[in-house]
Amino acid sequence: MSTYTAEWILPIAGEPVHRGLVAVADGRVVDLGGRAEGAVDLGRVAILPALVNAHTHLELSHLRDAVPPADRFIDWIRAMLTRRREFPNPDDSRVVSAARVGIAEARASGTGLVGDVSNTLLTVPLLREAGIHAHVFHELLGFNAADPRAIAHAARVRVDAAGGGPHVRVSLAPHAPYSVSPALFGAIRADLEAHPGDVSSVHLAESPEEVRFIADGTGPWRTLLDELGAWSDSWTPVGVSPVVYLDRLGCLGRRVLAVHGVQFTAADLDRLRALDMTIVACPRSNRHVGVGSPPIETFYAAGVRVIFGTDSLASVPDLNMFAELAEVRRLAPRVPARRLLEGATRAGADALGFGDQLGTIEVGKRALLIAVRLPDAVGDVEEYLVSGIEPDAVSWLEPGFGIRGSGFES
Repeated sequence: MSTYTAEWILPIAGEPVHRGLVAVADGRVVDLGGRAEGAVDLGRVAILPALVNAHTHLELSHLRDAVPPADRFIDWIRAMLTRRREFPNPDDSRVVSAARVGIAEARASGTGLVGDVSNTLLTVPLLREAGIHAHVFHELLGFNAADPRAIAHAARVRVDAAGGGPHVRVSLAPHAPYSVSPALFGAIRADLEAHPGDVSSVHLAESPEEVRFIADGTGPWRTLLDELGAWSDSWTPVGVSPVVYLDRLGCLGRRVLAVHGVQFTAADLDRLRALDMTIVACPRSNRHVGVGSPPIETFYAAGVRVIFGTDSLASVPDLNMFAELAEVRRLAPRVPARRLLEGATRAGADALGFGDQLGTIEVGKRALLIAVRLPDAVGDVEEYLVSGIEPDAVSWLEPGFGIRGSGFES
C-alpha cells in the first residue's frame, strides 16, 4: 500500500480536504483520511481524479494547424474535408503517428478517459497501447444510404472485431442530423437497444446552418449534400429544431450524448432535461469553427447535465482539458468552480459508462489520479484549477513512486 498526503485532496464526491491523505493498493483507492504515519508528503499539490475529455476526434490529429478559423461552420467543414482527402489511407503512418502523439499529449495534461469519435477505428489499438481509458464512438454517415441496416450491421462487425476490452469500449454513433438519414438513425438506434451496456453520441444543434436545414431543407448544408452526391429526394424538411427532429425519431435518451448544442433553445433544453440527457460542451472548438460560443450558464440553469470535450486538433491548439476548463470558466463566470470540475471528472465518467470505476476519489475505485502543482498564493483551490493549468504542472500519481510526469517528480 502507498499512502500520500498533499496540500489538497479533491475527491469530487465530497468537499476538498486541506492537508488530506489518500492510500492506494493494487491500483485502487483503499483509504481517504486515516493515519499519516509512513505517508509520502507530496507538498503543495492538489490530488484529484484524472480528467475526462468526453468528445474528441483523435484520428484528425494530423490536421493540427491545417484548418484555419472560419466565420461559418460550413466553410470550416469544406476546408477540413479538403485537407482530410489528402490522407485517403487511414493507415497512413502520418495519421497514425499524429493520433499517437495526440493521445500522449492528452494524458500528459491529466486526461485519463476520453470519448473518442472515429470513422476508421484506428484509435482503438492506439488507446489500448497507451493504457488510457476510452469509449470510442464508431461514427456513421449516410444521408442517402441505400441499405441502412447493412451499414449498421457492417459497422457492428467492425466494432466487434476491434475488440476494445474493459478499458477501451466501442459502440456505434450517428454523426449529425444533416448527414444521417432517418433510416440510418433507426438502424443505429436498434443497435444501441441491442447492446444495453453501450452509450452513443451525436453532434446536435451545432451551427445555424444545421438548424435552418432541418427546419426547411435549404441553405449551405443542402448545397453541400448536392455537391457530394449525398442528397436524398426522399427526405422531407420537418419544420422543427434538430432536437425535436431526433426525439421524434426516437434517437435521443440518457445513453446518447448531445455534443455542442450551441444553438439549443430553451424548449430544446427542457426536452433534453426531460429525456435525462447530457450535453458535451466544446467551447474552444466552437469558436474556431465559426458557430459561436455555447450558452453554458443557460445549460446549467436549465438543469441539464454538462460535461466537456476539446473536439479535435483540427479545431483546437491542444487537447488540454484544463485549458478547456479555463474557457468554460470565462463563458460561465457564475457557475461554481466545483460544478465545472465535476463536469470534467465525475459527470464525464458517468456519461461515458465508467462512473463505477473513475471520476472520483472513493474507496474501491481505480486510483487513476493526478497531482497539480500549486503556487504559494492559492487560496481557492477549485477556482485555481479552472483558471488554466499548463501540462508541466500536471503529473500522475504512481503508487510506489510518488508523482511522476511532465513537469516534476517527488
